[in-house]
This record gives sequence, structure tokens and C-alpha cells, in this order.
Amino acid sequence: MKIGKDVTIHSSVKIINSEKITMGDSVIVDDFVLLFGGKGCTIGSFIHIAAFSSIGGGGELVMEDFSGLSMGVRVYTGNEDYSGESFTNPTLPAPYRQPIRTFVRIEKFAVVGANSVILPGVTIGEGAVVGANSLILKDCKPWTVYLGNPARPVRERPSTKLREMEDKLRLEIFDANGEYIPRSERHT
Repeated sequence: MKIGKDVTIHSSVKIINSEKITMGDSVIVDDFVLLFGGKGCTIGSFIHIAAFSSIGGGGELVMEDFSGLSMGVRVYTGNEDYSGESFTNPTLPAPYRQPIRTFVRIEKFAVVGANSVILPGVTIGEGAVVGANSLILKDCKPWTVYLGNPARPVRERPSTKLREMEDKLRLEIFDANGEYIPRSERHT
């Protein structure tokens, strides 16, 4: 596992396939999180994965900077083949079982509300917000709020203020070469 600076991974986090996981700077992974590296798991910088969340399915996950998962979120990067052409039981070998491994992408500034479920093959667009207890079956448009089961767009979300704050933050906590300055080395 490749880890940046100022990363906190709490002691009861379960990590599987760690060699496929990379994390940027200033990441917090709370207690009781399941993190399965699958085909690849890229977690950017300034990300929080809250307690009791799980990332599994054996596919690929990308979480871009400033994104986050609230408590109890389930992210599935792969699934079983429910077509009836194979078994859906992990105790059976191929060719009797044919799991489908895909991806989930959570773009910059996107936030997923508590107890939501994200199914494979989905991109949550930049700045999108998924409300609590939502089921994400399809891509979410950038800067849009989604709610429900299945989730539907309910309103747009402004982007200007977050982009301005990101610019200010980068000036404050990155050096002239664009490298993150750890909290312990900052002069405040």
C-alpha cells in the first residue's frame, strides 16, 4: 500500500489486497471500514471514509480529491452474474461462477450520504451529492444532488465557492513545487 502524508487509518480497519491500494495526503479512514483493493483502489487527497463503510466487489475504485463516504456507505466495484448462466456463490470455482468486475468512480468534491449503496459501473460526477439512504444505479451528473431508491436528481449544486476554497487551501498548505506540507511542518 502506498500512503501519503497525514493519513490516519484507525486500528479496526480491515484491509484486503493492500498492494493494490494507494492513498494521497490528508486521508482519514475510520474504525470498522472494510477496504478491498480489488483490481485497484486509488484514494486521492483530503478524503474521509467514515465508520462502517465498505468497499468491495473486486473491481476498481477511484476516489478523487475532496470526496467522501459518510457512515455505512457500501461501494460495490463488482457483482455476481445474475443472468442464470452461472452460479452466484463465492464457494464455487470458474467456470461455474462468473463474477463481473468493473469500477466505481467518485469524482472530485463528490460526497455520498450515510447508508447509501453504490452499484458497479457508476461514476458519481464532480461535486455531486448523494443523499442518505440512496441507491445509485446510474451515473450521477456533476454538481447535482441525488436522493432516493433508486436515486434521482433533485437540484443543482453551486461549484464556485468550493473551487475558490480549494485554490486558497492549495496556496496555504502546498509548497512552491506543489508538494503537500504535513501539519507538523506548517508554520501557522
